Amino acid sequence: MKTKATSLDIAYQAGVSQSTVSRALRNSPLVNEETRKKIHALAKELNYKVDKNASNLRSQHTGTLALLLFEDPTSDDSMINPFFLSMLGCITRAAAKNGYDLLVSFQQLSEDWHADYEDASKADGLILLGYGDYVDYEDKLKQLNEQETHFVRYGTIEEGQTGVSLGCDNFSGGYQMTQHLISLGYQTFAFLGGADEHCPEFKDRYLGHCKALREANIKIVPHNQIDAISTEGSGFSAANQLIQQHNLPEAVFCASDMIAVGALTAFQKQGINVPKQVALAGFDDIQVAHLTSPELTTMQQNTKLAAEVLVESLIKKIHDLPVESALIPAKLIIRESCGGKPNG
Repeated sequence: MKTKATSLDIAYQAGVSQSTVSRALRNSPLVNEETRKKIHALAKELNYKVDKNASNLRSQHTGTLALLLFEDPTSDDSMINPFFLSMLGCITRAAAKNGYDLLVSFQQLSEDWHADYEDASKADGLILLGYGDYVDYEDKLKQLNEQETHFVRYGTIEEGQTGVSLGCDNFSGGYQMTQHLISLGYQTFAFLGGADEHCPEFKDRYLGHCKALREANIKIVPHNQIDAISTEGSGFSAANQLIQQHNLPEAVFCASDMIAVGALTAFQKQGINVPKQVALAGFDDIQVAHLTSPELTTMQQNTKLAAEVLVESLIKKIHDLPVESALIPAKLIIRESCGGKPNG
């Protein structure tokens, strides 16, 4: 089956960047006439057609924003991380408050990422939630940037990254949670969650956790950091791996509430009492965090504020106004799973 030609194909054959192809096909004066003619000829030869709707993202205002979710493994059929479900409602309200409609779809990680969004192409810009493996996702962000698409994303903020991001201060959140656990007298720790470049938000939480341990002169045990993705099943497996090491730490800090819920189930199935035998903490403060028994101590991300800043930042980008990436502090919510007096 013959695949549809993309702007990347034209760029390769013309020996120019994808953004140059995009400008040439719009007859931008920024591209010299010779290059424009060459690119138009290649487009005709390859039977490439410009997506007229997609160009709306750059040239017209529709009064609509697109929210694109990444499909995550879940215990139900939603394929949406519960944390991002809470963000969805907040973003819908923030968009309406600013006079915009909101389209909701899943992100498609294909080669011609930008042109594949039939619904998103009717919008002025994109809000991206979730990303799976960030190493793979980063290239897609660069492609959006080259296509001159207006977009903002919720996620980690790193030097030299592509585009504008709004994120939780994960490092500070990990540090604050660990300080709290240390203040309760715990001296041995484990961290359940990935801690490398593939999951930078979890990595920042782990680095904050480690900083607090070092400041308290508490030994960091490498094999007590166990990789897990943000699902109950992954948390359950990681906790069982920890249990099998036969030296259970006094406190377990999980990179997300979903991991913590799975870990709680694993501990309870093994007859390990939380918090009497092991303290357990999560991150996010999703709804289930106060429905578990015991209720879960966690770091709360301010989804209402995040949604408002995401929408306002995207609107600024749409109108070519300056906007910068920003971090939002997390709030410690103390409940029963770590002992201590609850505050949330």
